[in-house]
Amino acid sequence: MFLLVFPENVLIIIISICNREKTMKYNYIVVGSGLYGAIFAHEAKAKGKSVLVVDKRPNIAGNVYTEKQEGINVHMYGAHIFHTNDKRVWNYITQFAEFNRFTNSPVANYKGELYSMPFNMYTFNKMWGVVTPDEAAAKIEEQKKEITGEPKNLEEQAISLVGRDIYEKLVKGYTEKQWGRDCKELPAFIIKRLPVRLTFDNNYFNALYQGIPIGGYTKMVENLLDGIEVRLNTDYLEHKAELDALADKVVYTGPIDAYFGFKLGTLEYRSVRFENETLDIPNFQAMPLSTILTVRLHGHVSSSTSGSSSARMRMAMICQRLLSAVSTLLSGRPAMSLTTL
Repeated sequence: MFLLVFPENVLIIIISICNREKTMKYNYIVVGSGLYGAIFAHEAKAKGKSVLVVDKRPNIAGNVYTEKQEGINVHMYGAHIFHTNDKRVWNYITQFAEFNRFTNSPVANYKGELYSMPFNMYTFNKMWGVVTPDEAAAKIEEQKKEITGEPKNLEEQAISLVGRDIYEKLVKGYTEKQWGRDCKELPAFIIKRLPVRLTFDNNYFNALYQGIPIGGYTKMVENLLDGIEVRLNTDYLEHKAELDALADKVVYTGPIDAYFGFKLGTLEYRSVRFENETLDIPNFQAMPLSTILTVRLHGHVSSSTSGSSSARMRMAMICQRLLSAVSTLLSGRPAMSLTTL
């Protein structure tokens, strides 16, 4: 059994090798039909392997699942924008969908005041009226001096990086909503850096290639899984013995704590709960309709475009790592090299 751990993703892949003498129906069972599972299944099939994909949800695509509502492809489990600087990754993923030219330029709404994100000269001009990089840098440096010693918690860490004003308006509320606790109760190490751009550049990513698949991510995953058997509403962990008997190897892409029966407790994943609301308004967010997502987070109404959380915007990195893993596994090289992911 081999574990693949990605520090910035809660998703963990487990390759379980089943030693059985009888001939199996499938070379691989892939548990989960998100991007990890779908890309692995596609590449395995392309190399002549037989694959069965199972997913406990009633739909494919995992957390990038999109559902068309009122002509809009709604991102049901959080907003996702594909971005990469690697042309190989871009050429690979665009085999399965045509992408639009969406540029992620998020706006933070603080009590009716709109601030450009990530922190850039548009942000600083709105907050302090400064117009030059030197003025903005001086204002930030002045406010950072509030913290003189080693930061004891996330609040002090954030202030030491960007000052009190930015922290209070653009860090505190979102962070407390996401973690479900006061910033003073969160450890300082959660935030190592807060990017500050002393330019008028509000493109969230510094990526050569970025966009959203036209038709939604679900359609893209459908194309990845074309010709591959998929069983939905199937909980692998509830039917583990039965499903393990069907294949030589199992690729598990679900929560690691559930795989081990929560023997060490439940991991506190950083996540948000989404409640969708349809509004009879022609233009609610001043964004292209194809990218609008309106959600209610933890009981607080929040309007979000397809780029509300950077924690869920790592698909290109996932594809690049997974392609390397698939190539390694299917080439017959030692499976332990999968840890290079």
